[in-house]
Amino acid sequence: MTYRPPVRDMSFALNEIAGLKELCGSKAFPDLEPDLIEQVLEESGRMAGDLLAPLNWTGDQQGSQLGADGVKAPDGFADAYKQWFEAGWCSIPGDVNYGGQGLPLSLAVAVQEYINQANMAFGLCPMLSQGAVESLTQHGSDELRDKYLPKLLSGEWTGSMNLTEPQAGSDVGALKAKAEPVGDGTYKIKGTKIYITWGDHDMAENIIHLVLARLPDAPEGTKGVSLFLVPKFFVNDDGSLGDRNDVKCIGLEKKLGIHASPTCVMAYGEEEGAIGWLIGEENKGMRCMFTMMNNARLNVGMQGVGIAERAYQQALDYAMERKQGKAFTPYTDKPDGMSPIIDHPDVRRMLLTMKAMTEATRGICYANAVALDLEHNGEDEDKRKWGQGRAALLTPISKGFSTDVGVDVASIGIQIHGGMGFIEETGAAQHLRDSRIAPIYEGTNGIQAIDLVSRKLTMDGGKVIADFLDEIDQTAKSCSASNDEKLVTIGRELSQANATLRETTDWLLEALKSEATDALGGATPYLKMIGTVAGGAYLAKGALAAHPKAGEDSYLAGRVEMAAFYATNILPQAAGLKAPATSGAAGLYALSTDLLTS
Repeated sequence: MTYRPPVRDMSFALNEIAGLKELCGSKAFPDLEPDLIEQVLEESGRMAGDLLAPLNWTGDQQGSQLGADGVKAPDGFADAYKQWFEAGWCSIPGDVNYGGQGLPLSLAVAVQEYINQANMAFGLCPMLSQGAVESLTQHGSDELRDKYLPKLLSGEWTGSMNLTEPQAGSDVGALKAKAEPVGDGTYKIKGTKIYITWGDHDMAENIIHLVLARLPDAPEGTKGVSLFLVPKFFVNDDGSLGDRNDVKCIGLEKKLGIHASPTCVMAYGEEEGAIGWLIGEENKGMRCMFTMMNNARLNVGMQGVGIAERAYQQALDYAMERKQGKAFTPYTDKPDGMSPIIDHPDVRRMLLTMKAMTEATRGICYANAVALDLEHNGEDEDKRKWGQGRAALLTPISKGFSTDVGVDVASIGIQIHGGMGFIEETGAAQHLRDSRIAPIYEGTNGIQAIDLVSRKLTMDGGKVIADFLDEIDQTAKSCSASNDEKLVTIGRELSQANATLRETTDWLLEALKSEATDALGGATPYLKMIGTVAGGAYLAKGALAAHPKAGEDSYLAGRVEMAAFYATNILPQAAGLKAPATSGAAGLYALSTDLLTS
C-alpha cells in the first residue's frame, strides 16, 4: 500500500491546465510565485505521505469510538492532526487579518487532494473546518469573526456542518430543529442532527458547529431556515475556553467506508438548550450555508480525484509485481517465464483508463478552483464575472462526475488485483468502500445533475455554457492545426464529441422551455457527457502545453500520449450518452409503480 505524492502531475494540472501560474504576482496574490507553489506542493505532499498515509489502513480497521467522554479518533489521528495544523496547512487560503496566509483557494484545494489521497477519512475534518471558515468570513458578525476565526483558521479548533435530520435529507426545508431567542442576542437550539461528519472527536480542544434551525413563526420550507454558530465549549472574552455547551454526540453510525471518520448523531439541547449565535440574517440560513456547501462540493469532487489516484497507484504497483501467464506482444520484452500482468493488453487498458480518468477529473476540479479564485480576486469586473459563471458551471461537474469516476476507478483497481482485490488485507477494497459515499453527500449526484441542467445551463441566457463549448472548440482547433499526428487525432475526436455535446445542450435548453421534466429525465446522462468531454478538453489543453518539449522530456511526452488515449478510448463514449440525455421523461414513467412492484 505504498503511496507516492504525485507532485509533478498536480503541478502540471494546476499551472498548465488550470492556469494558477497566471495569478502569480497579481494584485490579489502579490507574494505568489512559481517557486512558492512548488514548495507548497512538495512539502505538503511529503507530509501527507509520511504522516497521514500510514494511518489510513489502521484507521479503517479501528474506526472512531464513542465513550463516556465523547468520541475518540483512531490511534495516531490526534497527534497527526496536531502536526498537520501546526505546519500551517489549514490556513492557506484564509484572511490574513485573522491569521490566514492569503494564498489562492486553488492551492489549498491541491493540498486537500493530498490528504484525500493519503487518508480520505482524516481529510474530512480540515475540509469541513474550511467550510465553516468560509461561511463565518462572509456572513458572520465582526464579534463572531474576531472570536472564532483565528483558531478555526489555524486549525486549533475544527468545524462541522449540521443540516440533516431523519426527515430532512436532500429536502433541507423539512428540518424541525428549533431556535428560541433568549433575549440577549443568543438563541437556545434544540433538536437532533444526523450524519454529522466529525461532529465530535478528541483531535481539537473545541468544535464549532454550524447548525440550521427554525425560529418561532418562521416561514415553511427553506425560506424559514436560519444558521447558528454553536460551540462545543463556550469561549470567554479572553479567548480561553469556558463551560461545556448543551451539545453532544449520542451515537455513531456503522458505515460501509470512511470508518476512521466519526459520523455522529448530534443532540442539541437535551437539557437546558444549546446556546448559539445567529450567522447572517434570520431565515437566510440557506444562503449562508451554501457559501460553504459550494466549496465543499468542489472538495468532495477532489475526494473522487484523490481516491482514484490512490487506487491507481496501488493497482499499478500490483500489476508490476504480480506475474501470470505469458504476454507475447510486439511492445514488451519476450517473456522468460511468466509475465507481469501489466504486460497483458487488457490490464494495460485498465491502468491507462484509471490514470487518464484521474487526470481528467483533476483538470476539471483545478480549473473550477482557479475560477473561484478569479471570482473573488479577479483583476477587474469582467474577470470576476467570468470566474463566477465558470465556477458555477463547473461545480456540479466537479462534484458529480469526479466522484462517479472515483468509484469507477477504485472498482477497476479491485479488478486488476483479481481475487486479492476482494480480500481486505490488500487495501484495494478500502478505496472502493471509502469512495462510495462521495456521490451521496454534499448533494447527491442526481441533485448535481439537476442543478447543472435546470440552473447552470440557463445562466446569463445560456452564454456561460456557450462560452465553455466555444472554448472547447478552440482547444480542438489548436490541436488539429498541429503537425503532430497525436495532437491531430486529439483535436478530431474532441471536436466531434463537443459537437454532440452542443446538440444535446441545445435540446435540453429547448426542453426546459416547454416540459422541464423531459430535461430533468436526461440530467444524469448529460452530467456524464459534459464531464467526459470537459475532461478530454482539459487533457488536450495539457497536451498542447506539453508538446513543444515532449521530445526532450519523457514526462511531457507521456502527457500527450495520455490525452491521445483518452481521446480515442474514452471520449467517444460521450456520443452514446446523447440518446438517454434527450429521450425525455415519458419512458421513465411508462412502467407504472404497480408494475414496478409486481
